Amino acid sequence: MVNLLHSKSGKILCIVISGLLSTETISAKSNTETIGDILSVAIPAIAYGTTLCLDDEEGETQFYKSYGTTIASTYLLKYTVREQRPDSTDKDSFPSGHTSSAFSGATLIHKRYGLEYAIPAYIGAIYVGYSRVNSNQHYTRDVLAGAALGIASSWYFTTSYKGVEIQPIVGTEYNGVKLSYVF
Repeated sequence: MVNLLHSKSGKILCIVISGLLSTETISAKSNTETIGDILSVAIPAIAYGTTLCLDDEEGETQFYKSYGTTIASTYLLKYTVREQRPDSTDKDSFPSGHTSSAFSGATLIHKRYGLEYAIPAYIGAIYVGYSRVNSNQHYTRDVLAGAALGIASSWYFTTSYKGVEIQPIVGTEYNGVKLSYVF
């Protein structure tokens, strides 16, 4: 069992199981909310899993820093602001932890491996935010703040993989790709 926890697949499995066993995931009431709950765990798990699959130790460390900062900042704000949720439950609303988690993972993929790999993750993260407002768990401002936290922490702690960065460039008179390499 100890060897499983130290393996790549064991680490990914632990992240997914811990997210799926959260009380918010178990108590989800609609398909929209359930899908949002799953994506809020799956997106950062995929980001982390990518660092493991590529033996990207620097990326793994950057994941720990960015995701840890995201979650710590989110819960620090939740317990400082103490805003009640729209559905009047006793849970703190501001900012959305689901959304901050999803955007942290999506932004790590973007910054580390390139925008083209992050587009599906960003679409999923946007859906997570939508699902939180749609299920009456958060106000729009909670979701926007959560997204900003996730984006900011991953943007700050993450560098491009092996110094290579590929970005699409779209202008009014041209389209192209920007390739940069740090050595």
